[in-house]
Amino acid sequence: MMVFMTAQLPLPVAMNPLAVPVGLAVSLVEDDLGGEVYIRGQLCDVWDAGDAAARRWAAVKLVRLGAATQAQIAAAFGVSSVAVWKWVQLAATGGVTALVAEKKGPKRPSQLVTATIERIVALRAQNRSLRAIGEAVGVSEFSVRRALKIAEEQALATAETTAPAGAGTLNPAPTPAPELGLPLLPAPAPRSTERAAAGILEYAAPVFAPAAHIRHAGLFLALPALETTGLLSCAREVYGALPNGFYGLETVLIDAVLRALAGEARAEGATRFDPVELGRVLGMDRAPEVKTIRRRINQLAQRSKASELIAALAAHHLKASGPGGEELSAILYVDGHVRAYQGTKKIGKLYSTRLKFPVPATEETWVSDAHGAPVFVVMAAPGASLAGELRRLLPELRTAVGDERRVLVGFDRGGWSPALFKHMDESGFDVLTWYKGTTPDIRDEHFHEVSHTDEQGEVKTWVVADTLVDLPLTTTKKTGEVFQIRQISRIVAATGGGTRQIHILTTYRALPVGEVVYRMGNRWRQENQFRYARMHFGLDSHDSYASSDDDEDRLVPEPSKARAYQKVVAARKAHAEAAAIADINLMALKTPAEGSKELSVTVTSAMHNQAMAPLWEAETALIQAEKIHKRIPAKVRIGDLNPGQQVLDTETKMIHTGIRMAAYNTAMSLAREIRTNTGYKRANQEAHALMRQMLNHPGDIDTSKPGYLTIALEPLPTQAKTIAAAELCEHLTATKTRYPGTELILKYTIKNRAHS
Repeated sequence: MMVFMTAQLPLPVAMNPLAVPVGLAVSLVEDDLGGEVYIRGQLCDVWDAGDAAARRWAAVKLVRLGAATQAQIAAAFGVSSVAVWKWVQLAATGGVTALVAEKKGPKRPSQLVTATIERIVALRAQNRSLRAIGEAVGVSEFSVRRALKIAEEQALATAETTAPAGAGTLNPAPTPAPELGLPLLPAPAPRSTERAAAGILEYAAPVFAPAAHIRHAGLFLALPALETTGLLSCAREVYGALPNGFYGLETVLIDAVLRALAGEARAEGATRFDPVELGRVLGMDRAPEVKTIRRRINQLAQRSKASELIAALAAHHLKASGPGGEELSAILYVDGHVRAYQGTKKIGKLYSTRLKFPVPATEETWVSDAHGAPVFVVMAAPGASLAGELRRLLPELRTAVGDERRVLVGFDRGGWSPALFKHMDESGFDVLTWYKGTTPDIRDEHFHEVSHTDEQGEVKTWVVADTLVDLPLTTTKKTGEVFQIRQISRIVAATGGGTRQIHILTTYRALPVGEVVYRMGNRWRQENQFRYARMHFGLDSHDSYASSDDDEDRLVPEPSKARAYQKVVAARKAHAEAAAIADINLMALKTPAEGSKELSVTVTSAMHNQAMAPLWEAETALIQAEKIHKRIPAKVRIGDLNPGQQVLDTETKMIHTGIRMAAYNTAMSLAREIRTNTGYKRANQEAHALMRQMLNHPGDIDTSKPGYLTIALEPLPTQAKTIAAAELCEHLTATKTRYPGTELILKYTIKNRAHS
């Protein structure tokens, strides 16, 4: 016999069908007789008509319980969020009696008559300081504050009596009276109900409350530039969403980018922020803490889609146009970056050009555009050369470009390989690199002066020679096969004095000579990117120290073979020197002594053997060195060479790398806007410093204008910087960027000094 059990249906939010919902669990009923509050269908509060104190006390208790957000409670009770916040503050200090509309005792100080209060409010609306108002009216600064408080109480009482019961939407924009100013650092709107329902809700949407003097308000300036990087849209496309929780995908990514722009790119940097202060910028009651950040990023890493995120970011970046309208995919630079490891894991060693010696490290292959902005990055295989990584990277670059147009790829001598140059040319990529090794100098008559005008309008001049050169394809079986490539030669100063020639190679035949030299020199922009990102965005941080065992069957170059080859080279040099000395000695034996009358000299076997002995000894040493070198295998299993070697986890690191790429490109966009859209005279020298100063500047959050989120920054220390910030704010406002996850349009202003 089967027994079926039926689940009991949850109680309705309210038993009264006329109830107005407040959040997920609360409902409100108001009529001519009074009001009632229900929580999950249970009657929790009731008041009579005209009992303002009891009505306010019911709202305060809902805020304390966290049954709904402060904005939702304010909407249901028909007042502003500022009014509800004021009730909570009054109840905390004076209890229920403090919520009575008219306080007992003297109504106001004798000097603060109605006309005086009205005049003070009018002067404050003109953004005058409290001291200036007091001097104009003839009262103390304390009396000015008291008058403004009285006016605020009257305004709140008027708003409460005139607002219809239950009016408003679920998340209305608070509408404080502009002449009364914004609340100074009010308590954030509680999100207890949403936190309790974190396992049910997909995420908590941003909710902003009005507040003055927010410490991190300047970070709002980054949002228009962040949108252009495509990080949020690409992450939604690749990951969809995070598992249900209070902090959603967009909030986690915005938090990470803003922390990086504020100078704390690692998850541990969250401990250096007040979570409530940073939470105001995120539209949350508090920013996520370190353990939450790590858990949410780890949830993304478990999907193993970091490479898809980087590819989506690259495609988004290359579809955009540069500052001058040029195609960003026309010129790309590729280079490897070694990230040293200082932990206890047994990690393979790589040579660090920055540290000048081999260190345990991992290596990444980076792709940047013509301006040095990062476009694409992959983790290089352990011990792989740049030439090998370039060959492996070409299909992914072609996918990111999106069509078959030719792309100029610049790299340094680490990618030297004539066979690679031919392969790239056949695959639709043009080569731009330095000549590696020695080559005959170009004759002087081939040199002439060329010039090129850069993006800033500066004319650069060089003396160059444009020729063709044949590179032997030594890797092919067919002997004598070569690859012809264009060679641009320059005459530069030598280190020890005099001059020398340096040579640039490219397969791009139609590119003007001056631009070839300029583009090759621009490769240093990628080095500058590494340096700047290492200093400001934690490029060399590992973010995850998880590791796994390396593939013991992976073949790697045998180090002893390289050492044996060096001995072969030394033996060949010694053999050549011995052969030269032997020739000299034999010539001396066959030449008659000076003044001798004999026309010939007899050379005995003993004399010949003595002259040839050093040569025979060097030849024996050379043969022995070549035999030893030949016996050593070129590659060996990593398990035999370095048993127990490990490799670091790359998935978490690549997610953080994508976030830092977006943060870097956001910072570069803001600095470029300062240079091009403001009249700041020292923008070329101080754009980045001014950008960082603006991002770390305080300001106000104002939600009084429906549909807009207004950020009013404090004036900067100097008038020139304040004017530049105002011009930048005007330009960013024109973009009409919406705060992610909301319909609020961002509007930026600079407060005048009297108001601040």
